[in-house]
Amino acid sequence: MRICSILVFLFFNAALYGQRMKVSVDRTTAKEAYTYLLDFREDPKAMMRALGVHFDHSKVSKVRLRWNKELARAAELRARDMAERNYFDHSNPEGVGPNHIIVQAGYSLNSDWLKKRTANNFESIAANHPTAVEGMKAFIIGKGSPGFMHRKHVLGMDDWNGSLQDIGIGFVRVPAGAAYKTYMSVIIAKHDW
Repeated sequence: MRICSILVFLFFNAALYGQRMKVSVDRTTAKEAYTYLLDFREDPKAMMRALGVHFDHSKVSKVRLRWNKELARAAELRARDMAERNYFDHSNPEGVGPNHIIVQAGYSLNSDWLKKRTANNFESIAANHPTAVEGMKAFIIGKGSPGFMHRKHVLGMDDWNGSLQDIGIGFVRVPAGAAYKTYMSVIIAKHDW
């Protein structure tokens, strides 16, 4: 019985390790999504036509987002963790949300945003898009997103999201062993408010 338990333990650990080894971070497509988003914010009317969507383009923030290595690290950690542990949620299985992971990655946030362990004020997530640009387009199209919250987030279409200045994007691929083939995290934040 004891040997059987050990074999089961080793099998599950080997399967988990094997799945983790298959997850690959794709920084190139993450940067392409960043460029796409900058282009969209710079000329929303033209980009809306190309994407086939219609909304009030005057609400799109003119703030030029800056790539931030700490936020990129946090976004990669989030995307990789979802892929490796086969879940899709803003909080990880231990109940830790993006705000805390952002701080753990080295980006400082106002302490008010850390009071709740599951807090998410800065992240949009997507899965199963062939590229990060396609994921970004899905956020902007907003199909199935109540209140178009992802669109508002990535395009800065309200006072809060429009005030955010720094961005990091994580995009990972999983050839097998997870619910989705790709996972994406987009974190747009600022140090204080």
